[in-house]
Amino acid sequence: MKKILPFATLVVVLILALVFPSVDAVNVPGNKIDTGDTAWLLTSTALVLLMTPGLAFFYGGMVSKKNVLSTMMQSFVCMGVITVIWVVFGFSLAFGDSINGIIGNPSTFFMMKGMLGNATWKLAPTVPLVLFAMFQLKFAVITPALITGAFAERIRFNSYLIFLCLFLIFIYAPLAHSTWHPDGLMFKFGVLDFAGGTVVHMSAGWAALASALYLKKRNEVAHAPARISYVLLGTGLLWFGWFGFNAGSALGAGPLAATALGTTTTASAAAAMSWLFFDIMLGKKPSVMNACIGAVVGLVAITPAAGFVSISHSLIIGIVAAVVSNLVVMWRSRTSIDDTLDVFPCHGVGGMVGMLLTGVFANTNVNSANTTGNGLFFGETHLFLVHLCALAAVSAFAFFGSFVLLKITDMISPLRVSTEDELIGLDISQHGEEL
Repeated sequence: MKKILPFATLVVVLILALVFPSVDAVNVPGNKIDTGDTAWLLTSTALVLLMTPGLAFFYGGMVSKKNVLSTMMQSFVCMGVITVIWVVFGFSLAFGDSINGIIGNPSTFFMMKGMLGNATWKLAPTVPLVLFAMFQLKFAVITPALITGAFAERIRFNSYLIFLCLFLIFIYAPLAHSTWHPDGLMFKFGVLDFAGGTVVHMSAGWAALASALYLKKRNEVAHAPARISYVLLGTGLLWFGWFGFNAGSALGAGPLAATALGTTTTASAAAAMSWLFFDIMLGKKPSVMNACIGAVVGLVAITPAAGFVSISHSLIIGIVAAVVSNLVVMWRSRTSIDDTLDVFPCHGVGGMVGMLLTGVFANTNVNSANTTGNGLFFGETHLFLVHLCALAAVSAFAFFGSFVLLKITDMISPLRVSTEDELIGLDISQHGEEL
């Protein structure tokens, strides 16, 4: 039965594609597609997709040699699985007609209906709707891939596929809808998340912590990273792709996109150097891998704030996030929590720091159209308090929701590999291949 299920799933998708062909061209009077905005979002979509292979190299270089391919595959497979779900009903769950501000109606854009012609998304009126859907798809692809660093080297691949689907439907889609849909609960509450600090990084970070706690420690915790050169390559691809991630979230080619690109550049640079300098202050050697981790933490932290803060304040966000995440990594290493690649300290904590500092440094002069108020630094408390409440709510939802999904997955198909398979390595035991 378990062997037949994947094939049956593909058959169902094939039938849906035949029964519901999306060939209806939409011509909405008054809609004007801007070629410059469209060109930039096309480029940004490609850049964000590149981040997932970048993440594969980033994570793959950190694990032991016998688990490199399995770890990289856990990222790559998201590009296939999530895309299919997104086309069928995933985009509708995230951006379809709102159901109580929590989730979208799965029938709104079922099988990408209504996507052709000059149809647009209400908050992106100058780019084609199908392009907006594909841009958002890349965010949905990388989010569950981020979680994999927490349970690397000990999860069954088939079970991971089940969890991957459940996470997209029950954690990612509701958060994306409530945060980015104009009728969403958090959107109406005034939460600012420019490019996914809450939706992407906090959700992945808390899911990572839940995964580490649920799957418990590996049998062999200590190991040498397989390829630090992979980590460098992955960092470069992530940093490059992140310009599409953040600047692309302006949804147009204009001053806001330029600001987001600038804040992204400076926050990451500040975080990379801060992580190194902090290590040196503690008497450690300035390691290549830690410099890469610092850069990524800076990218994570600036993500929610990229289009709401000034470039000078982005430096502060990068520095603070690097120091805080570094401290949490040190704390985690003294506990029994086996978050293999420190996903929670880097992505979860980095995302939370970025979210809170957005509430501190957001300025209507940077983005008057979308900013719901000035931050704490400018003498206003409302936005900061809103973000504080949202942080608590999102953290609880992502952590406990993910824990429940892990339990459900485990009941369907055991999550953890056997001790023998773990010691052999997941490359051989799960995929029959080796580096």
